[in-house]
Amino acid sequence: MQYHQLGKIGPISSIVGLGCMGMSGMYGYSDRSESIATIHAAMEAGITLLDTGDFYGMGHNEMLIAEALKGRNREQAIISVKFGALRDPQGGWNGFDARPAAMKNFLACSLQRLGVDYIDIYRPARLDSTVPIEETIAEMSDMVKAGYIRYIGLSEVGSETIRRAAAIHPICDLQIEYALITRDIETSILPTCRDLGIGITAYGVLSRGLISGHWRKDTINSGDFRAHSPRFQGENAEHNLKLVENLRSFALSKDASPAQIAIAWVLAQGDDIVPLIGARRQEQLQESLGATTLNLSKEDLKAIESIIPKGSVAGTRYPTGQMAHLDSERG
Repeated sequence: MQYHQLGKIGPISSIVGLGCMGMSGMYGYSDRSESIATIHAAMEAGITLLDTGDFYGMGHNEMLIAEALKGRNREQAIISVKFGALRDPQGGWNGFDARPAAMKNFLACSLQRLGVDYIDIYRPARLDSTVPIEETIAEMSDMVKAGYIRYIGLSEVGSETIRRAAAIHPICDLQIEYALITRDIETSILPTCRDLGIGITAYGVLSRGLISGHWRKDTINSGDFRAHSPRFQGENAEHNLKLVENLRSFALSKDASPAQIAIAWVLAQGDDIVPLIGARRQEQLQESLGATTLNLSKEDLKAIESIIPKGSVAGTRYPTGQMAHLDSERG
């Protein structure tokens, strides 16, 4: 495993991180022992960055990570936590709350569930349109001074919000979706982050399995949130799966899988970008880790981008209601 600094002020992180969301029901049933074994396998492979959210399984994901880290050196893990998403007992979504008092409440609960004294990177999951970002970041800055947070991150916000937040406190990284079929950040957001020395932790690098080469339309179950995702529906799915088959042909020429090519492509976009591998099982993790040893030439990258041109995906990445909450969509 290789390592580099996350942004100009962040921690030294493995070049890929482990996204733990899928271990807490977002894609349907997940086996607890296999999830913990996957976290252990990731750390044994040298992965240090573990990404979660306090609303993944309504706290289940944080408690799972706590169990996996039990008995291990706390400094071996960089724990990244998103906060602020509001949910109901049925698992529905009810907006976001980033008020300073709410942030401290979410933080206290996360510290307890994780069983730690501090969180390495803490970030609002989305922009709360009712609260100026300056107020949230200022209170988070106080939590840094108090030792409860080491670094402040952001998630799914646009360039203006990034600059406003960075004017209050140094920002470690922006977590945002970035993949072969999701490249909108290249226009404004990525240049803004690079101008400010802010790293990128890229989630959705396999577009929730869509470009992994393994997803089929008959694999979605009732507990899988992809059942409501436009990219996985009807004609959109048919179109997108044709793109994946084209990518598969290229991957075979490199003795690799589509998933490995997709992750390697993100890795090749810059040392300031850390892809989050959303593995739920050890076999998924091992396949994804193969991307870290793939060396793509400039010609390879051009070929990949001709196979899946920018803007060629069909369907938005979230349903309409959730897209409305994405400040990042404003650029």
